[in-house]
Amino acid sequence: MASPTLSPDSSSQEALSAPTCSPTSDSENLSPDELELLAKLEEQNRLLEADSKSMRSMNGSRRNSGSSLVSSSSASSNLSHLEEDTWILWGRIANEWEEWRRRKEKLLKELIRKGIPHHFRAIVWQLLCSATDMPVKNQYSELLKMSSPCEKLIRRDIARTYPEHEFFKGQDSLGQEVLFNVMKAYSLVDREVGYCQGSAFIVGLLLMQMPEEEAFCVFVRLMQEYRLRELFKPSMAELGLCIYQFEYMLQEQLPDLNTHFRSQSFHTSMYASSWFLTLFLTTFPLPVATRVFDIFMYEGLEIVFRVGLALLQVNQAELMQLDMEGMSQYFQRVIPHQFDSCPDKLVLKAYQVKYNPKKMKRLEKEYAAMKSKEMEEQIEIKRLRTENRLLKQRIETLEKESAALADRLIQGQVTRAQEAEENYVIKRELAVVRQQCSSAAEDLQKAQSTIRQLQEQQENPRLTEDFVSHLETELEQSRLRETETLGALREMQDKVLDMEKRNSSLPDENNVAQLQEELKALKVREGQAVASTRELKLQLQELSDTWQDQIEELKAEVRLLKGPPPFEDPLAFDGLSLARHLDEDSLPSSDEELLGVGVGAALQDALYPLSPRDARFFRRLERPAKDSEGSSDSDADELAAPYSQGLDN
Repeated sequence: MASPTLSPDSSSQEALSAPTCSPTSDSENLSPDELELLAKLEEQNRLLEADSKSMRSMNGSRRNSGSSLVSSSSASSNLSHLEEDTWILWGRIANEWEEWRRRKEKLLKELIRKGIPHHFRAIVWQLLCSATDMPVKNQYSELLKMSSPCEKLIRRDIARTYPEHEFFKGQDSLGQEVLFNVMKAYSLVDREVGYCQGSAFIVGLLLMQMPEEEAFCVFVRLMQEYRLRELFKPSMAELGLCIYQFEYMLQEQLPDLNTHFRSQSFHTSMYASSWFLTLFLTTFPLPVATRVFDIFMYEGLEIVFRVGLALLQVNQAELMQLDMEGMSQYFQRVIPHQFDSCPDKLVLKAYQVKYNPKKMKRLEKEYAAMKSKEMEEQIEIKRLRTENRLLKQRIETLEKESAALADRLIQGQVTRAQEAEENYVIKRELAVVRQQCSSAAEDLQKAQSTIRQLQEQQENPRLTEDFVSHLETELEQSRLRETETLGALREMQDKVLDMEKRNSSLPDENNVAQLQEELKALKVREGQAVASTRELKLQLQELSDTWQDQIEELKAEVRLLKGPPPFEDPLAFDGLSLARHLDEDSLPSSDEELLGVGVGAALQDALYPLSPRDARFFRRLERPAKDSEGSSDSDADELAAPYSQGLDN
């Protein structure tokens, strides 16, 4: 497919245009040959401008003088020689690209700033961004067969992209079709970015210079390597950074204009956003915008900062006199056409702007830190909003519960008032019934008294039968009334009992809470009392066991001290009576006295200084002591035998 071209007049003028003012600062370090080449380019541009002015003058006056024809033909002759030199130069640059990038970088930069010839832009732009041999080029045809979710958006914006340019005019024009293809293919390659407004103008400019496959490769490289991808992301974080850096440069170099903008609430994003997103393609006419794009392809976004600040410097005096609406109109109508006749002046002004890459890096770090802090604050705000929403929901729930409790309380109070009123009515009815019962009882007593009188007077023959029947009738009526009264009384008593039960089932809220507290205290005290009782039982058991052991020991000692039953004939050894060896008065008369004396093993040894065998004798006495009451003399002899043997020995 043949690459579309600009109109002949604009392309020839732009391709050969060069600054008429002094060269930029980098040209001071060039060699003499390079300076001579630049001088030739300047001369070519001067002749081109002179020829253009003379042509406009002839067309305006419609005069055809001989001197004008001679001047025009002379200028055209010189111009043709310079065009030939320019073609040779850029053809050599394209063929020896790597050598020029390594050894003649400064000269190449100056040549690019003076403008790339129109017919060389396609190859030079591809060489500048290293897009000549990209693997994605082979995928282009396959991408066109796929469908993209951004197709509707792309179709909508295509008609608004370069609507006055011949290549893109018409709904079914070739320009619109290839523009749609490139934008659709990129939306499939980079799904995170997809499609963003403004990118179509960059692709459209590329399609004016080269086929769609090559334009697609160049656009992919621009998005990846020239910060454009960050600009066109949905968050547009890079655009915010560019606006922040541009505001800093404006405040530093044009403080009065910055103050005026702030006073009129004329924010930087209102006029500078399109500069960064479309690289001035929607601001300047194509010849001027293409010159800026040439420099962008070599130096990146720096030229956007420089050109933007140069425009503000040139128009500072006029902008200071306008309000916000006037400034908006001025940016739309005046500024775009100020450099139509001489784009080199714009480039010269741009490179007179102070631009410090180190300071821009520092501003980038500051912006990143500021955004990080803002992100943290947003996260905190989001968290607080979530907590606030939850608290509101909790408050609403509590309010509903409170309203429900209030309704229940009011309903309970109403019910209690109704029951109190019913109770009062029943009590009044009960009082009436009791009064009626008392009256009936009195009537009954009177009737019974009358009956007794009648019974007493029954024997009186003077009473007639009529009087007796009358009395019997009154008696029956009295009994009926008494029965009815008793039935009513029982019914009222049942009602009173029922009301008292119902009234007792509705305890007072304060009394219920107090009873609950008292119940809890009683349960605690009951638990403590149970624990204390259990401990006292254990202590009592231990004491009982201890005293039982001591009592058994003391009883054993008492039985030991009492000895065997008394003998009839006391044994005599060496004229001494064994029975009287212990004085009768010296023995205790009872167990209590024995325990009071505290007889022990030491007293036994003092009274009976016996040998170990004698001690065994007294220990054997303990066993028969338990049944001493039923023991016989033979048993005593058996027990005394070992003792007597011991004495004989």
